[in-house]
Amino acid sequence: HVQLVESGGGSVQTGGSLTLACTASGNTAGTNCMAWFRQGARNAREGVAARYAGSGGTRYLDSVKGRFAISQDSTKTRLTMRIDSLKAEDTAIYYCAAGFQLGGRCRLGETFYKYWGQGTQVTVS
Repeated sequence: HVQLVESGGGSVQTGGSLTLACTASGNTAGTNCMAWFRQGARNAREGVAARYAGSGGTRYLDSVKGRFAISQDSTKTRLTMRIDSLKAEDTAIYYCAAGFQLGGRCRLGETFYKYWGQGTQVTVS
């Protein structure tokens, strides 16, 4: 089992920046993909960014490319995501997720991730 704990959420002004962090513990050796998802008040949960532990390859939702950047530490247990030029539509609960995927790349669909954190709220106004 893998436990995921997010941190770094909060209230930010439009145009500002924020860095979210996710710390993984437990049987992390059984996972090779970590990702960030978000769910706004009236939206379904969507994957915004993912990183493949093996190659470091990343994937982003088209609408956040250029503003969101994920990175992972050398232990592969801490995933961070910097968000720049925050917009009101970025307001959401952000979730960290982890799982194992074949193919050398991480997809952004929810079904590919087995483990989930509790989420951290980001409010942009």
